[in-house]
Amino acid sequence: MKTNAINPVSFIGCADGRWGVQSIKTIIGESLTSTNYIEVYPTHNPLQESKSATWTLRGTTTHVRYTERSEVDELKTRQPQLNRPEATYAALIPIRKNEQWWEMSQDERRNIFEKESGHISISMKYLPAIARRLYHCRELGEPFDFLTWFEFAPQHSSLFDELLAQMRSSREWQFVDREIDIRLKLK
Repeated sequence: MKTNAINPVSFIGCADGRWGVQSIKTIIGESLTSTNYIEVYPTHNPLQESKSATWTLRGTTTHVRYTERSEVDELKTRQPQLNRPEATYAALIPIRKNEQWWEMSQDERRNIFEKESGHISISMKYLPAIARRLYHCRELGEPFDFLTWFEFAPQHSSLFDELLAQMRSSREWQFVDREIDIRLKLK
């Protein structure tokens, strides 16, 4: 999947699937109903969705935002592909930011995102151990603004926790009003 292409995705909480849920932790805001598995489909209308679905979260990849050319170029050289055989652990972290965030101009958000919070520079330190993909969903009318998907080998679990701790302590996270941390293991 191209990272700059527009591609739909659906994450479906269900009774059986490829990714077994290890934990669902509400960080802030309203929780999600517990589920045993998550399936990931490259569409917004998966035929496999059934009455056994606990919930469905939809998003789409889109052209990169908040990034400068040098950052895009570096990401292209360092960002690993998803679905690597050794990456048997994953995390789905749906995030919603408050209205104060969205009322700011693009340059104000970029300033908080990178200059004050170091979102990209911090993330770069964890590549290629942790593969990630960001899905946008605010414009789709979904309950979250972003669905963040991470894949990593089991031995990189502590690196992933370290990455999250840094992100959550940044100024940018002061604008998050809903976040769920779902940890998964490949079945």
